[in-house]
Amino acid sequence: MDSDLQRYLDDLVSTARGVLGADLVGAYAAGSVGLGAYQPGRSDVDVALLSAVPLTETVKRTLVARLRHEALPCPARGLELVVYHRAVAASGTPEPGFEVELNTGAGMPFRRTLDPADRPMADGRFWYGLDRSILHQSGLALLGPPAGEAFADLAPADLRRLLIEALIWWLALPTPPADQPAPGTEDAVLGACRSLVRHRDGVWLAKVAAGQRLIDAGDRAEVIQRAVAARHGGPPPTGAQARAFQQRVRDEIAA
Repeated sequence: MDSDLQRYLDDLVSTARGVLGADLVGAYAAGSVGLGAYQPGRSDVDVALLSAVPLTETVKRTLVARLRHEALPCPARGLELVVYHRAVAASGTPEPGFEVELNTGAGMPFRRTLDPADRPMADGRFWYGLDRSILHQSGLALLGPPAGEAFADLAPADLRRLLIEALIWWLALPTPPADQPAPGTEDAVLGACRSLVRHRDGVWLAKVAAGQRLIDAGDRAEVIQRAVAARHGGPPPTGAQARAFQQRVRDEIAA
């Protein structure tokens, strides 16, 4: 692991323990760190904390104050932190179910949400169940039992529904000009690749690895090759290419 990232994660766990004490029963690196695809300067740091008890609002606010970028500088683009009660993590629920959500860093907008009911519907409610499914498979334990024991996977029907909801959400975003390479479309395409690989093969992969698996399996979609190449400095797909591919993936998962 990148040495700056390792120090940051150690400090994050120590700081969280200073707020939660013995109620901090688990800490897990998720996302690109858990999937072995962290890229300094590009990736976010995704972390999930588990508490033995539901948190009071005072504790939630203190945790946010101690972990936000201004108090504990994040070496990546930003920190995406979610805190769960351990019973929620172990339940396999598709609902958000979090105690605290914090997005903070030099390269991302600040967000603090202390109750799932306050999460705007337009921002999507599918993220959390999918993230916990990834944690179940590939979470990196920083504290506590293995992630596969702490986080239950989604039931197949719930997984399928959340994958479709995620694709519908992406497709509802403003469409870039159809005939021009559009920054960001590579992430949309590779995210759809990851969903498709999970649906077909039952495994979560990092985005580029998922795109490469589809290419290696014989998927001739040029848009996947362009999305993978864009991660190495090539031009990203056009808006029209990205939307067409996302629609194809949505239709296959929904069929």
